[in-house]
Amino acid sequence: MDDTRKLFVGPRLKRLRRDKNLTQAGMAEELGLSPSYLNLMERNQRPITAQVLIRLSHAYGLDPREFATDDHDRTVTELDEVFADPLFRQTPVPRLELRETVENAPGLVDAVSRLYRAYAAMRGARELRPPALDDHDRAEDAADNPVDRVRRHIQEAKNYFPELDEAAEALAGELLAAGHDPFFAMSERLSSNHGIRVRVMPIDVMPDSLRRYDHHRRQLFISEIVDPCGRTFQAAYQLAFAEMRPVLDRLAARLEPEDGPARRLLRISLGNYFAGAVMMPYGKFHAAAEALRYDVDVLGARFGASFEQVAHRLTTLARPGMRGIPFFLIRVDSAGNVSKRFSSGRFPFSQYGGTCPLWNVHATFRTPAQVATQIVELPDTSRWFSIAKSVRRASNPWGMPDPQFVVGLGCELKYASRLVYARGIDLAAAEATPIGINCRLCERAACPQRAAPPLMHPLIVDEMKRGISPFEFDAT
Repeated sequence: MDDTRKLFVGPRLKRLRRDKNLTQAGMAEELGLSPSYLNLMERNQRPITAQVLIRLSHAYGLDPREFATDDHDRTVTELDEVFADPLFRQTPVPRLELRETVENAPGLVDAVSRLYRAYAAMRGARELRPPALDDHDRAEDAADNPVDRVRRHIQEAKNYFPELDEAAEALAGELLAAGHDPFFAMSERLSSNHGIRVRVMPIDVMPDSLRRYDHHRRQLFISEIVDPCGRTFQAAYQLAFAEMRPVLDRLAARLEPEDGPARRLLRISLGNYFAGAVMMPYGKFHAAAEALRYDVDVLGARFGASFEQVAHRLTTLARPGMRGIPFFLIRVDSAGNVSKRFSSGRFPFSQYGGTCPLWNVHATFRTPAQVATQIVELPDTSRWFSIAKSVRRASNPWGMPDPQFVVGLGCELKYASRLVYARGIDLAAAEATPIGINCRLCERAACPQRAAPPLMHPLIVDEMKRGISPFEFDAT
């Protein structure tokens, strides 16, 4: 660590101690420090040293770089989005105060976020519910959205579950030793170890399903329209529930104590995580990703995975001592709806809206099967390198809707030189496309793509003028 750059991590250190159920005296003893010195660090009256970071790493299995990284920006952006609501227009909160609150009162930040989500859910229920339903029905419907709950749990874990990764890596080694095609090897294991038969069925038998497990007949049915990498993934997913169910249950219950839809969705997400980790075991996949400079298509060919599966796996490479580039992933449809978002870094996803139309994930629909690259700059001046490619989830018979999506994968610009997609680009001199989180949070003036005025600035309406943007506002 550079001695000229003092690093203060008091709130984070205090939160770690409380998560470990330790007193200051107990943690100080484990780190070989005096309780008074630990107290000073927790109050940000002393910076943390490289030696203490190393001791934290050894004592609690932390990656010193991760602990020393400022991860507050994403949380501050999320609070920005909350306080951009018209509800708070009369009491604007400066970004500096938000950052201070995030650093010094993380519990309060979490409480405010939960309260706002409940308020937003209630407001949405009131708008969407038929007027015949009473307030009690609306209140029940306004409970925290299970999908959003699962997304938050995964984000808080930075999309990394080491227990699943290690088990998947061991299983992948056993399957490889069998010497068969992965799908065949998984099918054989399901049959021999668990009495589960895997069958690929014609579409007329499964017109509305891609996968279905018959518990009583112990058969896994996979539709013929699922491509080979999808079939392998579905077999691996079934293995997750056949061999890892106690682990999945324990992880899901720890993250989501209340038994309900959110916990079941979380179990599905963890099963999907395990399936991807079996197809792309951590050590081999990380080594290949580094050697191939994160070429997603070549990685897919090597591991028998789709573009989306590889991109998703790249967001999970957070093993201490064997970390990959901290990527984010987003999947959108042609209407701009976000159906998937993951991040192992600090990219500030919008929690309550879509994405900026100037981001080329949207334009990629016009160039199917081609990888588009772009350097973007957010309003906070941070710069990011992103790639995007359109994908299809399964083959469809003629005459049926053919849903398509675009998968965007990106990282901070400082990592872009490690990507094959940045070859030939002068990253230091290249111009960046200015984008926002979404229109209501973006303060960029004169944007021709603006769909709504920013909520934190008063709208200017001039009947005698039409500017580049349909909404003009006072940016002061």
